[in-house]
Amino acid sequence: MRLLDAEGHRVEDPRWALDLSAEEERSLYRDMVLVRRFDAEATTLQRQGELGLWASLLGQEAAQIGAGRALDLRDFVFSSYREHGIAWCRGVDPVGMLGFWRGTAHGCWDPYHAGMANYQVVVGGHALHGVGYALGMQRDGADGAVLVCFGDGATSQGDVNEAFTFASVYGAPVVFYCQNNQWAISEPLERQTRVPLYRRALGFGFPGIQVDGNDVLACLAVARGALEHARSGAGPVLIEAVTYRMAPHTTSDDATRYRSADEAEEWAAKDPVARMRAYLERTGRADAGFFKEVDEEAETLALRVRGGCRAMPDPPPTAIFDHVYAGPHTLLDAQREEFTAFQAQFEDAP
Repeated sequence: MRLLDAEGHRVEDPRWALDLSAEEERSLYRDMVLVRRFDAEATTLQRQGELGLWASLLGQEAAQIGAGRALDLRDFVFSSYREHGIAWCRGVDPVGMLGFWRGTAHGCWDPYHAGMANYQVVVGGHALHGVGYALGMQRDGADGAVLVCFGDGATSQGDVNEAFTFASVYGAPVVFYCQNNQWAISEPLERQTRVPLYRRALGFGFPGIQVDGNDVLACLAVARGALEHARSGAGPVLIEAVTYRMAPHTTSDDATRYRSADEAEEWAAKDPVARMRAYLERTGRADAGFFKEVDEEAETLALRVRGGCRAMPDPPPTAIFDHVYAGPHTLLDAQREEFTAFQAQFEDAP
């Protein structure tokens, strides 16, 4: 499903009508530019030793902003470690997102305030968490839905397939959002599946749809429709957003070892930000002043992110014990005392 082709021409699809104002379309472009600039700054910070690691979303801005802007306050998100764009749409401060990657926080934001759980590094594990949360909403009589985000590699995990089963059997109000970025670290898509990923939903008994993940309008329309389907009590939906991870898997990865420059160049021509800009320019829904203003805002954001990251205070070493259990725990208390005594040996060291 597509509403914008690679050159930014509008394509009509009566199944997925989307009527946005020029202001709303400009806002989608602004989101993508700001998130991309934040992502670039985070990558630079990691290269300069300010972050321990970073998982870039470069190339996946449309998939994330489209889905993120389809959510409303009734909904809740369970994401993997790359959904910075969706966190942005949920109102999470970009500076706060960096605490996890800098090692200064166990969690980067209040999940209940944002309506989004913190980053999940265990591949696919959060799919079960999302379905469980959705079943809780269902039993509470809530009218929201859960969005569970993962990549193509996660579809090979048992947790994800078990989540599909539970969601289908119990009619959970959940949308599974697979950003198929073509690579599970160094494993290509053909090592994950012999059929398009969205068709897996049929085997579990619920609908699936494939969308152009580099088309922010299409991602918004499909995510809106899927979330409304789930909220209405009609059960789960699987969305496969076909996109491309333009950066390495993380900053510890070297993607040139397993994918070709020709492939990367082919997908660069489908850049989601450039596509939306071409559409706005062609239709006259944005002018040069708007694009200049967004670029300047992006640079201001980057400066704020850099300063905020470097100003984060280091937590005391004993903070690793603070949130392991909800209350006191004898074994943990003993470990804390032993660790504190060990640290005390170095207090008077020159």
